[in-house]
Amino acid sequence: WPWSPRQCQTHSLPTDNAMEGGAQQSSLREPPGPGGSEQEGVPGEWDGGEGPPEVKRSQPLFIHGSSRTPLQEEPRASSLPSIPNPFPELCSPSNSPILSSPTLGQGPPREGTSHVVKVFGEDGACRSLEASASTTARQLCETLVRRTRAIHDHSWALVELHPHLALERCLEDHEAVVEVQSSWAAGAESRFVFRKNFAKYELFKSNVSLFPEVMVSSCLEANKSMAHSELIQNFLNSGSCPEVQGFLQLREPGRKVWKRFHFSLRRSGLYYSTKGTSKDPRHLQYFADLTESNIYYVTQGKKLYGTPTEFGFCIKPHKVRGGVKGLKLLCSEDEQSRSCWMAAFRLFKYGMQLYRNYQQAQARLSQPPWIGPTPLRSVSDNALVAMDFSGCTGRVIENPSEVLTAALEEAQAWRKKTTHRYSLPAACHSSPLSAAIHRTQPWFHGRISREDTQQLIGRQGMVDGVFLVRESQRNPKGFVLSLCHLQRVKHYLILP
Repeated sequence: WPWSPRQCQTHSLPTDNAMEGGAQQSSLREPPGPGGSEQEGVPGEWDGGEGPPEVKRSQPLFIHGSSRTPLQEEPRASSLPSIPNPFPELCSPSNSPILSSPTLGQGPPREGTSHVVKVFGEDGACRSLEASASTTARQLCETLVRRTRAIHDHSWALVELHPHLALERCLEDHEAVVEVQSSWAAGAESRFVFRKNFAKYELFKSNVSLFPEVMVSSCLEANKSMAHSELIQNFLNSGSCPEVQGFLQLREPGRKVWKRFHFSLRRSGLYYSTKGTSKDPRHLQYFADLTESNIYYVTQGKKLYGTPTEFGFCIKPHKVRGGVKGLKLLCSEDEQSRSCWMAAFRLFKYGMQLYRNYQQAQARLSQPPWIGPTPLRSVSDNALVAMDFSGCTGRVIENPSEVLTAALEEAQAWRKKTTHRYSLPAACHSSPLSAAIHRTQPWFHGRISREDTQQLIGRQGMVDGVFLVRESQRNPKGFVLSLCHLQRVKHYLILP
């Protein structure tokens, strides 16, 4: 993460739609009185009559952005010298960052205006970027990948973090970043974090293991002719969510008391049974509207909410801006159950949009990085060519495949030289074996503890194959291979 914590640079972001110059004024004006004509800044006059005409309250009143003096005073005002306003932002509500900043949570962002979005790395470094109201999380991640010279893959994600509530979630590729930022409470410690999330599209890769048979048993009973894998794949292809059921711990509002209920996710919403596992409509209680809520992981559930296990998650309605009141806290028995519920909630809320995001990510990986729009590149960047200086004289690399290979090798060498980590903490170099080659690898993390390793892999996504190597705390000459397998982190001692 090559960002300096002492500096915050501002960059402009690409958007799908070109920004229009200036905000369009409303075409709704106050209708003139009968027999009169409307003048700019002056109400319409009427001829004769005993009083003003009847006001039609259904007609909206147009208010001009800049007030003007009455007609009888206009010649006097025009004779005065023109003095520019030194503080225009304090007198123009339409452009005032103080009166209409989206970070203060005062309504949805307006099109055509730019907003400052601050993004943090896992090392605490901050970068400020300029974004429009339509900038998506995918566009922001692509810009950050270019700025940090990271290898481009679809694992990079923008994470919404609420430290005071111990909540976090990964933004979907199509979500508008400024709109999410405008929903934060004023003065809260909420922020965006740029890091990897390997479980981002695991829904479309390991769907059979993500939806175990015991949690989709009702769907299997209704479609006995279909195999488990075929049934889940049909749901994903159609953009619909299978009916998921299972036991969850529910926290009573205002208390740290948890009770166990049987939940069911149906097409009409999320329900829980007040009588065991009964599906009788008399015993089903409607729990939450998932279309008007966001789903978050609970990171410090035992400390803050007293969760029975470490696998908590939260349903946060859009109307809840800050504070614990209004949060619907749930807790599952294990990581597999929580992953299933979270994937089902995403499918229920976004449907086919998730699959389109996944297809677009795959298409971007299949094309070379120089293909596609590059709105942030300067003219001088477009005139650059790839060169090879490994021999006595330099040569221009014309083969596109060789250009890509050289670019990846140069990026890898740059990361080794700067010893930065874009998704994981930096390794400790206090050991006398600092010259060993393993210390230059991105998967080596020095002397970190077992607990930090668990949290680190958990934040990256509990996906089979995610691993790191660290120094053993018990054996000074040994190492530990920590990897994720079947929703669990396992540790293996390595003795050279």
